[in-house]
Amino acid sequence: MPVDYEINAHKYWNDFYKIHENGFFKDRHWLFTEFPELAPGQSQDHLEDLPSDKRSEAPECRTSEDGPGLKIEQHKCSSNSLEREAQTAPVGENVTQKFSHLEICADEFPGSSATYRILEVGCGVGNTVFPILQTNNDPGLFVYCCDFSSTAIELVQTNSAYDPCRCFAFVHDLCDEDQSYPVPTSSLDIIILIFVLSAVVPDKMQKAINRLSRLLKPGGMMLLRDYGRHDMAQLRFKKGQCLSENFYVRGDGTRVYFFTQDELDTLFTTAGLEKVQNLVDRRLQVNRGKQLTMYRVWIQCKYRKPLLSSAGSVAPAPDA
Repeated sequence: MPVDYEINAHKYWNDFYKIHENGFFKDRHWLFTEFPELAPGQSQDHLEDLPSDKRSEAPECRTSEDGPGLKIEQHKCSSNSLEREAQTAPVGENVTQKFSHLEICADEFPGSSATYRILEVGCGVGNTVFPILQTNNDPGLFVYCCDFSSTAIELVQTNSAYDPCRCFAFVHDLCDEDQSYPVPTSSLDIIILIFVLSAVVPDKMQKAINRLSRLLKPGGMMLLRDYGRHDMAQLRFKKGQCLSENFYVRGDGTRVYFFTQDELDTLFTTAGLEKVQNLVDRRLQVNRGKQLTMYRVWIQCKYRKPLLSSAGSVAPAPDA
């Protein structure tokens, strides 16, 4: 049975979004309080907390781990044929495959002229992406978002707030090592993982984080918020719903893992990132309508990719 949940995971998530569409999750306007890195102005000052002699060491973009730096221009809505083809591709087709045969360079990927790039993995129907686009009017901002569910990505792309000049949504399985991301290595300033890593089979988590780490610029940040051990949702699962230690299946076939701080720290540091924040957020939620008291446990993390060393290189993340 656990094998079925893995093989048909995309089906369970597609069914979830077909049923709930964009009505299940609320827009996450708390983002800018918990993660000010997503707020306006970060493209200019996101390195201000670093020593002044180090700020110039964070390159804008590279074609590969050993490739030359790319020239970054003021962000415009690109009209090159590759970007148009990717943006108009059928949702059910994994558009990242259009990039897999190319050596991605500055004029060949969506958002190539942006000065501040954000990727959200597991974007769902856009409850994080759209608040960012609506709040952050930085002309140099470009937001990428991907999800396992083609249904979710279709809902993002058909949303009236979706602007292909500022955003690129694509279907992606972060556990599939044969799928490429449509951006070069060392090109992203921020990667967001909000309640998504917990849906991954535990033994696939490390390789997924390793691959994402390589997409960050030196000085770039990975931001995570996810379920913590002994959260109310974990305590409410029945015995037959436990697939493995701290990993459960919901009634709709989707799965969830409950983390400790140490587990997440190991995942990120093994991928070559440095801890900025790793905290437990415990909250008491009261549903007055249902007369329910809910004890929630979430973990919030920020991990940074180290800046270039004096030798001009960054230690690569482990092989995926």
